[in-house]
Amino acid sequence: MKNLLIPKLYVDSIFEIDLEKLVDKGIKGLIVDIDNTLVAWDKKTAPAKVIEWFDEIRSHGLDICLVSNNTEDRVVKFTEKIKIYTVHSAKKPTKSPFKKAMSYLETDKTNTAIIGDQIFTDVLGGNRMGIYTILVVPIKSKEFWWTTFVRKFERFVLRKIKKGEN
Repeated sequence: MKNLLIPKLYVDSIFEIDLEKLVDKGIKGLIVDIDNTLVAWDKKTAPAKVIEWFDEIRSHGLDICLVSNNTEDRVVKFTEKIKIYTVHSAKKPTKSPFKKAMSYLETDKTNTAIIGDQIFTDVLGGNRMGIYTILVVPIKSKEFWWTTFVRKFERFVLRKIKKGEN
């Protein structure tokens, strides 16, 4: 179980991810969380900087699917100005949203990565699927009450991960 909670890569932000290295690893598709990964959970639309990052991803030959546990309304509002695959009400870490995203991307577990801010949804779900997992530091500390509760357990896991790196 412990290995299922450990990401392959841990970075401060999506903008620190070396897309060229992902391509070199054979990654062709990215599954990306929205809330606190791309924007603060209370921001309704994608800012220009994130849209530019999507363009950079595509310039590297990668495709993207946003996968969120949030509602259809939230995901539709966030993506209304951008053309991108989405899966809403995903129920991560179950396998079905990852399978659906890989179907959209026409990828499989060997050439897909997930980028997200939560160990118990994004990393656990991605590792259960056998895909490359990237954990980012959450953008905003104020969150939905359940996420705040789960973050306490995540901090414990992150301390264990960091101890193992030394």
